[in-house]
Amino acid sequence: MNEKGKSGKVNLGNSAFMPKEEHLETAVRFRRISIGIPCDTRDDEKRVALTPEAVNLLVETGNEVILQKGAGTGANYSDKDYSENGAAITDSPARVFSCDVVIKVAPFNEKEAEYLRGNQVVLSYLNVLKLSEETLARLSRKKVTAIAFEKIRDADGIMPVIESMSEIAGVTSILLASDYLSNLHGGKGVMLGGITGVTPTEVVILGANTAGEYAAKAALGLGSQVKIFDSSLQQLRKFESLMGQRLQTSVFHPQVLKKALKSADVVVGAIELEDLKPYYYVTEEMVRTMKKGAVIIDLSIDRGGCIETTECRALRDPVYEKHGVIHFSAWNLPSRVARTASIALSNVFAPLLQILAESGSITQLLKKDLGVRDGVYLYNGILTNETLGQKFGMLSKDLDLLLTAF
Repeated sequence: MNEKGKSGKVNLGNSAFMPKEEHLETAVRFRRISIGIPCDTRDDEKRVALTPEAVNLLVETGNEVILQKGAGTGANYSDKDYSENGAAITDSPARVFSCDVVIKVAPFNEKEAEYLRGNQVVLSYLNVLKLSEETLARLSRKKVTAIAFEKIRDADGIMPVIESMSEIAGVTSILLASDYLSNLHGGKGVMLGGITGVTPTEVVILGANTAGEYAAKAALGLGSQVKIFDSSLQQLRKFESLMGQRLQTSVFHPQVLKKALKSADVVVGAIELEDLKPYYYVTEEMVRTMKKGAVIIDLSIDRGGCIETTECRALRDPVYEKHGVIHFSAWNLPSRVARTASIALSNVFAPLLQILAESGSITQLLKKDLGVRDGVYLYNGILTNETLGQKFGMLSKDLDLLLTAF
């Protein structure tokens, strides 16, 4: 114990020169936002919006992630994969749906909307054609800000979710066509492509876009003859440039298309249709003229389809035959390769959620990010999507004007 000397000063003694334990300032970890990942109840939706690796990044920066048990199973991610990366696992859907942000792949249904606590941010596919007025009304009553996957744009004006899923759908469509042309599923026993001395198969692709591009690359890689149809000459020129070789291209002319369909072994519909405006580039009469055992895959079926004979089917039962032609028309084709698709989705949403957390509020994020703003269809429960307003006969408000009030 230090004592005072005669001078009145404190005598430190030898202890002043002894090494002491260093006291470091400890940073206080705090939770920025809580993120809920529900288990999609639709048995044909296998994708999950965030991978375990993405969860780890979000948790390490102070966020909380709550995963409903089994949410990643369809993409072959176990609950243990998520818990080891910092996620809390729960059986309670109410707990997951009470998070600040709820992100899932399949569109919300009425029951899920009712689980929400209110005044939250929700992200999922919208799928305008399938959304019910009851679900929209419940989301609105909860005063959520709802963002559609398929409408979000990046800094370059590109829709990253649409682009990545279109790449997957394009390649997968050709692999599926190969299966259904073979004897494996009762097809006519034709190999997609060509070998020496055998006439190659013919693939007709409707739409010179990302899905069409990747379908064409896959088909050409197997040795098929590919014909591309699009309404834009500029798109067709760009398409040829991307392929690095000359293809058989044409604008949509009924007689030219009908002739191509008669000899086609595979038809891929990759037209980017506007919401609520299905347009049949291939009529039922045209399908009647196609070869028996030919395969049709309509990638635009989630927006009404571009081929008259296609139906919006669940992934568990996507195949049927009409006029002797095999049809495959599942609305969420990328879910067939759920792990790849989940990684692609996670690449988009992990950084977006981190930016949201750092922004402090969804309002601040929307004020500075026009691309995310494009995806909003409900803001604090107020409808901001004109297409939904037209569908349900409701008045939609301008989001830019709403943001000025907050």
